[in-house]
Amino acid sequence: MQTDSRQPAILVDPAQQIFKVARRNFTDPEIFKAEKELVFERSWLYLGHASELPKPGDFVSRTVAGRSILFTRDSKGTLRALLNTCPHRGAQVCRERKGNAKSFQCFYHGWVFGADGKLRSQPGEEAYAEGFKNRESSNMQAVPRFETYRDFCFGSFDRNIVPLVDYLAGAKEYLDLICDQTDAGLSIIAGTQEYSIRANWKLLTENSIDGYHATTTHASYFDYLMNTTDGLAGGMGGGGYGYDLGNGHAVLEYGAPWARPVAQWIPAWGDSGKQEISRLYDNLVQRFGKERADRISRKNRNLFIFPNLVVNDIMALTVRTYFPMAADYMVISAWALGPNDETSWARKYRLNNFLEFLGPGGFATPDDAEALEHCQRGFNNAKEAQWNDISKGMGKERPAHNDELQMRAFWTQWNAMMFPAPISSIKNVAA
Repeated sequence: MQTDSRQPAILVDPAQQIFKVARRNFTDPEIFKAEKELVFERSWLYLGHASELPKPGDFVSRTVAGRSILFTRDSKGTLRALLNTCPHRGAQVCRERKGNAKSFQCFYHGWVFGADGKLRSQPGEEAYAEGFKNRESSNMQAVPRFETYRDFCFGSFDRNIVPLVDYLAGAKEYLDLICDQTDAGLSIIAGTQEYSIRANWKLLTENSIDGYHATTTHASYFDYLMNTTDGLAGGMGGGGYGYDLGNGHAVLEYGAPWARPVAQWIPAWGDSGKQEISRLYDNLVQRFGKERADRISRKNRNLFIFPNLVVNDIMALTVRTYFPMAADYMVISAWALGPNDETSWARKYRLNNFLEFLGPGGFATPDDAEALEHCQRGFNNAKEAQWNDISKGMGKERPAHNDELQMRAFWTQWNAMMFPAPISSIKNVAA
């Protein structure tokens, strides 16, 4: 990387409670280029959810870190992650976004592959060497590493990366809280939200685990809540905390006044809704006891898994990934997640909550997109105004959900992967 090593990416001085991030990290094309190799090629990346492929032959094709990936369930029911490239001349084998197929035929020369990626036939095969079809090099290549945790499926392009269960570290606890909302399993609800933001991808990482901006950036949503809850009489539901989960992962866990289809009722849902929510809550208590049932149902979680997966367990349950296309441009995909045994009433309000706040036309996403794009424009002054400050809560023994511990967790991991040398001290560089 050709960036000036004399200009550190982050500056840290715990004694003075200082944590600064260089704004060039959001604008420098050399940093953007290096991130592809040093971050995205050396991390576990979310590929999809097992529920997207319920039957043998089901498939989804999507782009992950610039790679075309074919995510399939083969004829034996095994999940596969294949590089969507023909071993013959390199064409994309599958050109459909999703469906069900017993095999995939490359349109260029007609080679046919099973859902496990193995070559089944090719025109003129008598002209090839004996045993050609049995060669490993004749098959579609698998993503180098593919593992799952509670139906969340991840791939990595680093063959030597640690096992997924170790990589997830403390994030496993929060994935478990999410998955334990039902004993019938969770599924991605049909449909995908896709949009783009003209800002650096790391700004969305910060934003996704930033409790500090909520009441100002999303003031219109909180005004709306005043009319649909009990006037926020309970405040934000008792506050909450931010946690560093290791390996760059982080979470906010907090109370809030909005409705949660998992088991938190609001007056706008009426008596029938109250009965449904009570039934769901009683089931959680029976399965886990009151303490864990209260945590599952009453607490919200903004879970970040390094480098680019966000699972929002708030007024709805959503999965979001985002990938940089340039230093100042990213594409985002988001899906709703819900219990398999959910009633039509609960599903209706779940999707309403999903679209109302988190959808591209909802209360939150347009506000956030505007804020991030204004940050990106502000970074045009980075030569003179060089640093972002992410020190809020550094002096606390237990930082709150609206402090910035969780962002410091991300930046510390990002810096360790990008610049392995020791973090620069504020004493050596002017702040």
